[in-house]
Amino acid sequence: MKEYLNKLAKRYETKSFIKDDPVRFAHRYTDKKDIEIASFIAALFAFGKREIFLQKLEYLFSIMHNEPYNFVCNFSPRNNKLEKFVYRFVKSVDITCFLTSLNRLYCFDNSSIGELFYLGKEKNNIFKYVSDYFYSCLDCKPELGFCHLFARPEKGGAMKRMNMFLRWMVRGGPVDLGIWDFIKTDELLIPLDVHVGKVSRYLGLLERKSNDFKSVVLLTDKLREFDPYDPVKYDFALFGAGINSDFQK
Repeated sequence: MKEYLNKLAKRYETKSFIKDDPVRFAHRYTDKKDIEIASFIAALFAFGKREIFLQKLEYLFSIMHNEPYNFVCNFSPRNNKLEKFVYRFVKSVDITCFLTSLNRLYCFDNSSIGELFYLGKEKNNIFKYVSDYFYSCLDCKPELGFCHLFARPEKGGAMKRMNMFLRWMVRGGPVDLGIWDFIKTDELLIPLDVHVGKVSRYLGLLERKSNDFKSVVLLTDKLREFDPYDPVKYDFALFGAGINSDFQK
């Protein structure tokens, strides 16, 4: 199994993976602030059909003139170019609240996404700390779209997009950017989605039927048996095999 998974990981963890993945938006930048913001936005909107959310992200970044940090620092709800933006449950009001929160983080708190995650790690509850910050920035009851962007970890969901974002920020290599050093690769958790879950169960790596946080922990622990220092590298193997049906070959 280890040999098979290593073979699949090597096949998919290549530069060619980038062009059809939301991580491509992060690879457009060299400045750390741009990379963090672009990555965070791309990860949060990575749900639904891939071709559709990639189109929505292209539209979103075009509105930003492909300058995410500059756009966030100059963002104002009163001059909102995103008033017609809609993606599934996420409406203009949701992304306005999100960008207003980012503006506060960078321009009023004089902080960053990296520092926010660092503090969350220090508190030993990284996802709750981060989500609590963004909810604390709201001056009204959050709507459905905002709640979907910032899933509450206490509800037991897989936190797939947050785990994927952390993979991008922590791991190095041809795909991931590896710009954070305060989290180790062996601390990362597998970004569990439908494809990864399906392949994992097919291969006997996961028995639990729900794609929830308990399954994330169980699957990551199993993958640590194959690589205790970098278990999440197998995300490429499981996800790649899932979308290409390689596990049936």
